[in-house]
Amino acid sequence: MKVFFDERQNVEQNESFSPSAKKPKACLESWKKIVPVEIMEVTPVTAEDLSLIHDQDHVLKVLSCEKENGFQNKLKTIADSLLWTNGSFVSAARYAVKNKISTVSPTSGFHHAEYKKCIGFCTFNGLMLAAVLLKKEGLANKIAILDTDMHYGNGTDNIINKLKIDYVSHYTLGKHYPTQDEQEVVAAKFLKELPSIVEDLIKDVDVLFYQAGADPHVDDPYGGLLTTEDLKQRDKIVFSIAKEKGIPVVWNLAGGYQDFDVVLEIHNNTALLHKEILG
Repeated sequence: MKVFFDERQNVEQNESFSPSAKKPKACLESWKKIVPVEIMEVTPVTAEDLSLIHDQDHVLKVLSCEKENGFQNKLKTIADSLLWTNGSFVSAARYAVKNKISTVSPTSGFHHAEYKKCIGFCTFNGLMLAAVLLKKEGLANKIAILDTDMHYGNGTDNIINKLKIDYVSHYTLGKHYPTQDEQEVVAAKFLKELPSIVEDLIKDVDVLFYQAGADPHVDDPYGGLLTTEDLKQRDKIVFSIAKEKGIPVVWNLAGGYQDFDVVLEIHNNTALLHKEILG
């Protein structure tokens, strides 16, 4: 399993209850115990790259700690990590498309980030940056984003609409499956509909970006939709259909806010299914 990781994308202390900044290294160390892992080189993105999808003044002020990041602080350690966090996903995406192989970016904090705003632990939108760069570099004509974090990927939609991007197909779980209804009913409905969602989303695309969020878990304080077994089934459906269609997958971690060991277990299960299905 090819994992795009650099120590500089990991931050242990971020003055927030979100574990996102420290998950990259923790997940990598956990995965090493259960699957063969190849650590791949990360090329950091630049402020110029980020300005392709975000307001340039906004980018520069966040990176210089003049403006709060997605964790609502101005920590230099977080600011310094951002070029590497986004670089991890972009590097994984480039490699996946060039080599037609699925890859992993142990990253979070993308999908709420709007064109000119940091929201909900998300500072810059690495999903959209990777999509725009792949298109700009002639590596992909069409990209699909399947976002199964529990929450609406408002930032992704915001950038798509702001920049009038027509080559990104985007599905976000949080927009379609609110949790007001009975959990078991909603979970069953989602898993039944997921195969057709994936098949429709990846028609004529070159790559699938998959946010394999841990926060839809029933015990997550900000989730409440899927059991551990349901999450395994989610990953199995996504990976199996992508493999059948010959579409490389680039997956990342997204949200997860309950006990950290449980969050790691969920991400471990995704890694195990990557090995089993994608190789």
